[in-house]
Amino acid sequence: LPDAPQVAAPGWVCDEPVDGLAVSAVGSADKSGAGINFMKQQATAAARVQLAQMMKVQVQNMVKQFAETTGVADSETVDLVNSSVTKQITNESLVGTRIYKTRRSPNGALYVLVGLDDQAASKIHETALKTSMNNERAMWQKFQAKKGFDELAKEIANMENQ
Repeated sequence: LPDAPQVAAPGWVCDEPVDGLAVSAVGSADKSGAGINFMKQQATAAARVQLAQMMKVQVQNMVKQFAETTGVADSETVDLVNSSVTKQITNESLVGTRIYKTRRSPNGALYVLVGLDDQAASKIHETALKTSMNNERAMWQKFQAKKGFDELAKEIANMENQ
């Protein structure tokens, strides 16, 4: 297990595919004085975030690197500074996810497997497809309306110029 290397982890904790699940993700929570229910909520939320990111994510990334040297020859020192900032925004509705497996480590951490079976995953994909088609249809209708108004304005301008 990640927090207890002396104990072999089940395959699902290591992100191996799980039979019967179209998509799955593992979340974990460190041992907490707030109790097992709190840990389960935290681990489940982390897994659901991963699932949502698998479906749809916008990522912004910034990497900065800086190198500086001082001194000469044998007394030269090199200072390197690296920083990386990543911002991920996820907005996806997940209907039908549930906890399929849980595992406690000897150190008290909790691991949960959250997933979608084939039927639930198909429903989400179908909804996403309908939504994107509706968005495209709405954009097409706006384009057609603008085109119609532009043609009408052109005809009115032509009538006034005669």
